[in-house]
Amino acid sequence: MAKYIGPKSKIARRFGEPIFGDDKALEKKNYAPGQHGQAKRRGKQSEYAIQLMEKQKAKYTYGILEKQFRNIFAKANRSKGVTGEVLLQLCESRLDNVVFRMGIAPTRSGGRQLVSHRHITVNGSIVNIPSYTLKAGDVVGVREKSKSLQSIVDSLAASSQVYEWITWNGAKMEGTYVNVPERLQIPENIKEQLIVELYSK
Repeated sequence: MAKYIGPKSKIARRFGEPIFGDDKALEKKNYAPGQHGQAKRRGKQSEYAIQLMEKQKAKYTYGILEKQFRNIFAKANRSKGVTGEVLLQLCESRLDNVVFRMGIAPTRSGGRQLVSHRHITVNGSIVNIPSYTLKAGDVVGVREKSKSLQSIVDSLAASSQVYEWITWNGAKMEGTYVNVPERLQIPENIKEQLIVELYSK
């Protein structure tokens, strides 16, 4: 199963945003990585460079590699509705992302690991595919044997985020993916129109 395993702090510093979660390195060094990180970049970035940067940010944010991201875009492009908005909605509908949003895991990569290791159920059945696309009304829960896992308990205890499109039942350790979120409900700082323009060239 392909996933990004490179340095995360450098990527976060490149974008100037904590896209992988809280990062002390980003707080200490709030400038781009590398020898010339603190120097001002000469000249103006090209339109292509800006679009590419936005696509890279979206990929790293959701933990998706290029081929898979391109497939998601193709699916969004075939769908009815605004392509950029549908693209983000498809990313938000991934099981690993919803596990993260529900607070079962502190990060998306943590959510991916829980799913891969068969700790998560969808509508009562174990699903171990992080990219599994949820539909409105699907119930995501922690497998009975995994409810005492310290990492899950700690993550749920520390979680305070509430999302309108997700409900959570702490007693049962399960939540419902109520509906696909609207663009305004998705908190990620991604300019999806730039990604659409990039792939449309």
